[in-house]
Amino acid sequence: MAWLILAVLGWGVVHSVLASLTTKDLLRRLLGEQTMRFYRLFYNLFAAATFLPILYLMRALPDRVLYAIPAPWLYLALAGQALAVMGEVAGVLQTDAWAFAGLRQIVSGAEAEAQELTVKGLYRWMRHPLYAFGLLFIWLTPVMTVNMLVVYIALTVYIVAGAYFEERRLLREFGDAYAEYRTVTPMFIPGLR
Repeated sequence: MAWLILAVLGWGVVHSVLASLTTKDLLRRLLGEQTMRFYRLFYNLFAAATFLPILYLMRALPDRVLYAIPAPWLYLALAGQALAVMGEVAGVLQTDAWAFAGLRQIVSGAEAEAQELTVKGLYRWMRHPLYAFGLLFIWLTPVMTVNMLVVYIALTVYIVAGAYFEERRLLREFGDAYAEYRTVTPMFIPGLR
């Protein structure tokens, strides 16, 4: 269990450091502006690749089932997960899917320019739909094991904390527009102030 917590913590620290404006500025100075057009794609690939050891540990370490949702509730959980996947896809498409993936930057030859603040679609109802639907997906897992629970709790803490740090960056980037948006739009759960 400790290995899983340490693995998620290590992944979260590296993920957060690489996402920081300080790291981006340092890499821009060291590698040059033109190299930054590859940053987002590299960041996404690195985040995915470095999460693989966590998945491996979840399978390799001793584990036991805590619960398995029986039918018909199983179908409700699976439907919720399907809705969460659709929400993730919609959330990415309502911003800029190509820039999110890091491909627009490569084609355009420059790091992505600051975009407009997205406040329509899912973003009208919550400030962080990608995080919200990601959390919904993992917590609706029909079979829960001890290892999964440990990783899901660690990821939930990381995602919630990361959302607060991301909000600080968004306030710097969008200023008063984001501050106003934040006062009228809940963070994760529509209708919850």
